[in-house]
Amino acid sequence: MELELRHLKTVRAIADAGSLTRAATVLGLAQPALSAQLKRIERALGGALFERGRHGVRATALGELVLERSRIVLPAVTELQREAARFARAPRTARHLRLGGTHGPLLGALVDRLADVAPDARMTTCTSWSERELAEQLADGRLDFALAGTCGSAEPPGAAGLVWREVAVDPVFVMVPEVHPVARRAEVDLTELAGEEWACVPGDGCFGDCFTAACARAGFTPRRMYETDTASLVHLVQVGRAVGLCRATFPTTPGIATRPLTGTPLAWRHLLGWHALTGRPDTAETVLAQARMAHAGVAASSDSYTEWMAAHRVP
Repeated sequence: MELELRHLKTVRAIADAGSLTRAATVLGLAQPALSAQLKRIERALGGALFERGRHGVRATALGELVLERSRIVLPAVTELQREAARFARAPRTARHLRLGGTHGPLLGALVDRLADVAPDARMTTCTSWSERELAEQLADGRLDFALAGTCGSAEPPGAAGLVWREVAVDPVFVMVPEVHPVARRAEVDLTELAGEEWACVPGDGCFGDCFTAACARAGFTPRRMYETDTASLVHLVQVGRAVGLCRATFPTTPGIATRPLTGTPLAWRHLLGWHALTGRPDTAETVLAQARMAHAGVAASSDSYTEWMAAHRVP
């Protein structure tokens, strides 16, 4: 038999009553039934808990040990039950939001906005280069919301039960050193960069294939593609080793110019995802609205992007 809380309560009732007869009355049991229960408890604990005499019962050394522990355990469990009941009745004004996203400024901007609209919410973030990994974490319940993306009109990361809503669509820009011949152009034709080496951040979507296809339509094959983290990508561009590919919202960086490609041969669609069964509709709509405003703020901070939007009359 495994020891349970009700067994500790029984031992405590016997000690408080001072006799099995009085304890049986308090517990609403027949004395033989209480005696049998006490014997089972004593067998489970390995020894007698009480010495019986003409004037009642007295705890043994083992009984004193059990009673001492019960004075800690029973009140703690009672308080736990009270706290759980209070929590269950309390309105859900605050919660824990677990947010995921690919690397970039949008996730930080979203956290900043949510901190204003939900100041009592605790937020944690997780970043990954893999949209599929973010989708798996949503499906497994390890994330509440995830910012991911797809190349152009490609399907979002697949997992059963997930809902994906569009946040925004950005053109893909190129990053060149400020001294590059095309750095001051309003737009750059992809053919002008046919002799360059390239750099981009990793991913498990179709972006690499889409870029190769865009280059093929422009009449060339990329010489080399470096897939690396953002800091290394920036360095490769700054030293002139490669031309980088980036979302139009890439923040202003010393020594680098970001420029749009003529005809927008590549685009990136920002998506917000959640699980249909676990995501609360009102919370999802709030997070989606804040994600769209966060994107607008990030876009407005990029001079090259605001110039492109003005030229293309994007509101």
